[in-house]
Amino acid sequence: MFLHLGGSSGKMGMLLIRRVGLFCRSAHLSPQSLEYRPIKKVMVANRGEIAIRVFRACTELGIRTVAVYSEQDTGQMHRQKADEAYLIGRGLSPVAAYLHIPDIIKVAKENSVDAIHPGYGFLSERADFAQACADAGVRFIGPSPEVVRKMGDKVEARALAIKAGVPVVPGTDAPISSLQEAEDFAKTYDFPIIFKAAYGGGGRGMRVVRDYEELEENYQRAYSEALAAFGNGALFVEKFIEKPRHIEVQILGDKYGNVIHLYERDCSIQRRHQKVVEIAPAAQLDPHLRERLTSDSVNLAKQVGYENAGTVEFLVDKHGKHYFIEVNSLTNYTMTFSKCRSLPELGLEQDKIQINGCAIQCRVTTEDPSRGFQPDTGRIEVFRSGEGMGIRLDSASAFQGAIISPHYDSLLVKVIASGKDLPTAATKMHRALTEFRVRGVKTNIPFLQNVLSNSQFLYATVDTQFIDENQKLFNLKPTQNRAQKLLHYLGHVMVNGPVTPIPVKAKSSSVDPVVPSVSLGEPPMGFREVLLKEGPEGFARAIRQHQGLLLMDTTFRDAHQSLLATRVRTHDLKKIAPFVSHNFNNLFSLENWGGATFDVAMRFLWECPWKRLQELRALIPNVPFQMLLRGANAVGYTNYPDNAVFKFCEVAKENGMDIFRVFDSLNYIPNMLLGMEAAGTAGGVVEAAISYTGDVSDPMRQKYSLEYYLKLANELVKAGTHILAIKDMAGLLKPEASRLLIGALRDRFPDVPIHVHTHDTAGAGVAAMLACAHAGADIVDVAVDSMAGMTSQPSMGAIVACTKGTKLDTGVSLDRVFDYSEYWEVARGLYAPFDCTATMKSGNSDVYENEIPGGQYTNLHFQAHSMGLGNKFKEVKKAYAEANKLLGDLIKVTPSSKIVGDLAQFMVQNSLSRAEVEERADELSFPLSVVEFLQGHIGIPHGGFPEPFRSKVLKSLPRIEGRPGASLPPMDFEALESDLRMAHGDEITPEDVMSAAMYPKVFQEFKEFTSKFGPVDCLNTRLFLDGPKIADEFQVELERGKTLHIKALALGDLNKSGQREVFFELNGQLRSVLVKDTAAMKEMHFHPKALKDVRGQVGAPMPGKVVEVKVKPGQKVEKGQPLCVLSAMKMETVVNSPISGIISKVHVNADSSLEGDDLILEITE
Repeated sequence: MFLHLGGSSGKMGMLLIRRVGLFCRSAHLSPQSLEYRPIKKVMVANRGEIAIRVFRACTELGIRTVAVYSEQDTGQMHRQKADEAYLIGRGLSPVAAYLHIPDIIKVAKENSVDAIHPGYGFLSERADFAQACADAGVRFIGPSPEVVRKMGDKVEARALAIKAGVPVVPGTDAPISSLQEAEDFAKTYDFPIIFKAAYGGGGRGMRVVRDYEELEENYQRAYSEALAAFGNGALFVEKFIEKPRHIEVQILGDKYGNVIHLYERDCSIQRRHQKVVEIAPAAQLDPHLRERLTSDSVNLAKQVGYENAGTVEFLVDKHGKHYFIEVNSLTNYTMTFSKCRSLPELGLEQDKIQINGCAIQCRVTTEDPSRGFQPDTGRIEVFRSGEGMGIRLDSASAFQGAIISPHYDSLLVKVIASGKDLPTAATKMHRALTEFRVRGVKTNIPFLQNVLSNSQFLYATVDTQFIDENQKLFNLKPTQNRAQKLLHYLGHVMVNGPVTPIPVKAKSSSVDPVVPSVSLGEPPMGFREVLLKEGPEGFARAIRQHQGLLLMDTTFRDAHQSLLATRVRTHDLKKIAPFVSHNFNNLFSLENWGGATFDVAMRFLWECPWKRLQELRALIPNVPFQMLLRGANAVGYTNYPDNAVFKFCEVAKENGMDIFRVFDSLNYIPNMLLGMEAAGTAGGVVEAAISYTGDVSDPMRQKYSLEYYLKLANELVKAGTHILAIKDMAGLLKPEASRLLIGALRDRFPDVPIHVHTHDTAGAGVAAMLACAHAGADIVDVAVDSMAGMTSQPSMGAIVACTKGTKLDTGVSLDRVFDYSEYWEVARGLYAPFDCTATMKSGNSDVYENEIPGGQYTNLHFQAHSMGLGNKFKEVKKAYAEANKLLGDLIKVTPSSKIVGDLAQFMVQNSLSRAEVEERADELSFPLSVVEFLQGHIGIPHGGFPEPFRSKVLKSLPRIEGRPGASLPPMDFEALESDLRMAHGDEITPEDVMSAAMYPKVFQEFKEFTSKFGPVDCLNTRLFLDGPKIADEFQVELERGKTLHIKALALGDLNKSGQREVFFELNGQLRSVLVKDTAAMKEMHFHPKALKDVRGQVGAPMPGKVVEVKVKPGQKVEKGQPLCVLSAMKMETVVNSPISGIISKVHVNADSSLEGDDLILEITE
């Protein structure tokens, strides 16, 4: 709000008011001391932004400034802004130091201070302080001690208001001295009532009570807060006015009895009775009410002979009736007024003061609105303010590196915006708040932005219940804070090493792959256009009618699963994706999703599998995408309710998936049919895949004979599969077996496209796939040359070269294959710690004997070497073959292959032969996966379960009959989404819900990781795995048009908290992060933290000090019962019991200092 003062501008007039008060008195020194005496040195007996504001005004006037500070405020800015600064309250508590009058007077006398400014809070309303200044011959910048006594004592102020004819709220005539007096008042006036500190404000020592059950607890909390904040716990009681407006009138008085007002401001937007947003003038205020408020304020000031600046506070009820609350005889907003000159002499006359425009003040605090405005503490890692025309900032500890302590007010900065009207000022304020960047501590900025955008705030009136009644204000848009989180991640890796487990000691290559050139414009048409135009059935016909052999490229999924432990990141897939789109448009499909890649993306790469699918779809719009669906197990390793599988396929299709390769680890038809139906209902292409094992070319092996596969195929074709696939997961298809099997299938199903998948472990992959193609297969799986061979798929280049110029010609350019392969050859070096060649130097034809699937073969080899059993891998493979026979000769693919592997490891670890296992089956403790398989958890194997082995293992354990998932109740996705929103905020997508449905714990850990470390998928792979070296400079693209320029500068020494400070340069500015050294912290003692997933562990909701522990070990408590009281930033918080139970252990005492989430106590249900 601007005020016109006669012919001068409002701003100049207010500047005049601010300055003249510093030259002249305030408190009475003696009757003879009224003559003018210039002030040369001013002390501010306060801290923070108010101290700095006074210092700035003094500096403008050429007055020397003196700061005082507590031991806890050694690093605060107010002591640096003053010309001199002195410690007070040595050995006292943080608040008590600023309440210690003797120390303050001593410093003033010893350093020739002429006047003391009290600021607000602390001693500003203490008459004894004003008198102490007068007694010491030091001027008190404020009203006389008598006026401070009258108006600082809220009870006496009430009496004066009544005498002046100003309406007051019913309340006690004097401070109460017992709980009984409060009870008597409540009986007389009924609830609700409110306790208020008699000697202070700002929401401290204030509690609303609505019934007798709350009375005692709130009395104790109000008394304790008032005592801590003001050094006096005296309280008075008032009838609580429901939903009033809180209006304040600014007044100025001189010693000649002249009093004027500077109109009003609306302070109704409050939390815990403390102002959050203030508006001047009050919006939608009736002119007659404004007249009554201002005249009553002036009359009351004249009644008491008020001098200097002050604020008269009122409540206005819904009927427009106003009630006096108090007078703040402090100088929050203007400096004190001169006693040497009269108001008219200074040109300050009421009829010359007019309202012109509007101003809004927001208190930016270090509080978390989503947790009841709990104060947050810590180190400000980043601070950038919002400025510009119409914006004023008043702050103290708002700078990078500042430590926000729990001992004082949570105010960070006051932001004042001015404009011609409320909407204009609100727009400026919103813009300024948007420019702020505060990292390291939580702030209320998102909440303030919601307030400023609220239509009631902008165009109607608000009352003190505005925040409580507008819960949409708490729909906070989370700040991304991506840059700082990534610095935390990089620092963490630099201090503690990789976050993803590294199987071998190898470093990523220092060479980055170069992406081949890509032509501009849209990529050429591919088979996806056929699918989108003609649907799955038309697509299948087009594939069958196609001349030549079609290829599916597995480089984006199964190839790196087999060779690189599924660790290839989206970052490297995206780089080559445009090249694939433009040069391999005639591929049948790209296999790039599903199977193990889904959970590994979250579990080890800390990236969202759905985001991978979305981003690749945008970059490759023309080639169909294919995924691996584990039938009724979707992409998991367990059974899911049927509706979860259907929903998963639906969401996958919506995100760009085209072809669903549906298989079951036991070829169990009921499980496969469910997956096929789910994929088909979603609108996808259904590719039913028969998992291959055995050898159809060997007449001695009859369990999995040619007839077995033909019978399975017949059922799948009858069920409506669009494409029929053979999934040879171990690479067991020999060329002769390929001709027999594919030839028989082609003869039986002439119109159905046939797709064959194999692994090249034995080295016969290319020959087998060529045999399949000649026998009638339409599609075979390949991987680009540098990602092919061994346990991966056959070489793309070899197949392309061998069919070139024949009727099977793939139409794929060998030159483009070479370019594609070169990219992956270099990229593969980035994943050296995961490359199978670190331990496995070749494939092995013994796979025909042990039948280990490709990906599992690699994993088992890694595991054997990591356990020092590299020279015994032959025994591991032999045990695998024996375990397979024990379980009845299974189809082996995830998850059945894992079951066989678990049993094999069990046998090796316990030095058990197959015969010994069979003989002792009823006494051995088998791996859980083996037991659950025998119970029927993943279905029924071909030929049934092995007996008597099964019965000996299970004994009396229950058995599942039929399809395992059929008996599961439907999954409640709405409830799941609601739970996820409660845990992670409102930014939950349908894709998140499906991730949580498939992998609840993995998703939870993934969300916690990304919340802490940000979008690590933006980092290049070398940085992700190894972090930067000192002096490394690099760029990180967060999104199109937003690139971070980062340089790693230094790594600090270990501090007493077990942390190291890591220094970076970010976009040319110095940044640093504190990183816990996990190795060093193992040898240091810290207070235990509460585990969030343990219901009985109660942690501190915020940093603070324990005021009172209300329970003891062995005590029975009920849910909601108070357990202890914490104090932080002069606010007390009661910690209630989350459950009913018995207190088993208490970890704190009164006066214990806690950090957030520190364990307070444990409850046993």
